[in-house]
Amino acid sequence: MIPNVLAIAGVDPSGGAGVLADIKAISANGAYAMGVVTALTAQNTRGVSGIELVSPEFVARQIDAVFDDIRVDAVKIGMVATAAIARTIAAALRRHNAKHIVLDPVMIAKSGDRLLAGDAVAAIRNVLIPLAEVITPNLPEAAALLGRDEAHDVAGMRTTAAELLGLGSTAVLLKGGHLPGPEATDVLADADGLREFTAPRVATKNTHGTGCTLSSALAALLPVMPRAEAIRAAKAYLTEALKHADELTVGHGHGPVRHFLDR
Repeated sequence: MIPNVLAIAGVDPSGGAGVLADIKAISANGAYAMGVVTALTAQNTRGVSGIELVSPEFVARQIDAVFDDIRVDAVKIGMVATAAIARTIAAALRRHNAKHIVLDPVMIAKSGDRLLAGDAVAAIRNVLIPLAEVITPNLPEAAALLGRDEAHDVAGMRTTAAELLGLGSTAVLLKGGHLPGPEATDVLADADGLREFTAPRVATKNTHGTGCTLSSALAALLPVMPRAEAIRAAKAYLTEALKHADELTVGHGHGPVRHFLDR
């Protein structure tokens, strides 16, 4: 059975991040992709020049329309933008008893532009994280969620991941891409303890949308394999997408990864 996966996120018109990247990553990992839009952005590989929000009521109507007609096997949540939208998403997913929820707490674009209102951090922490099977924060996002300094090494990541697990998700995949070194190490915290997933660091400036891509790949894989295996497969997919990113000629800033490796 091919999983049906719903991505809830903003739109990056350049296609490198947001719901367009989600759809590519979900499709590349063998699932059927659907998308609910929370915000429109005027964005390219160099930065974000504008954001137009979708009303919380219409976000709910989009989610309801999908669940009322289609079996949804997993959900990926990306840019929620505001506390009101975060609360609306949480209420809708509870209403439909959604499963295999992957939350990527998007706060800042690769360009450094902020994508989240200040009051939304608390809403993510209080209403969305407890619904999630896996949350996938990077180090700055984790620090914001916990109100503490960023981890500066893998030992600090292990402490941070354990603290994040206390916020209520089933599992935490803390991404270590911001740390220096020849390898990129992520730390998984769940009921089985702490585990590390390491991959070679790929030398490329084309890293736009890596968080979107990893979390969406994970959502596509969770319905068909155990969590740790899905994380390994999603991380391996992202590594290959980064290795081939320089084959693309998209923009003049942080370009996208190559989502479809067999094309």
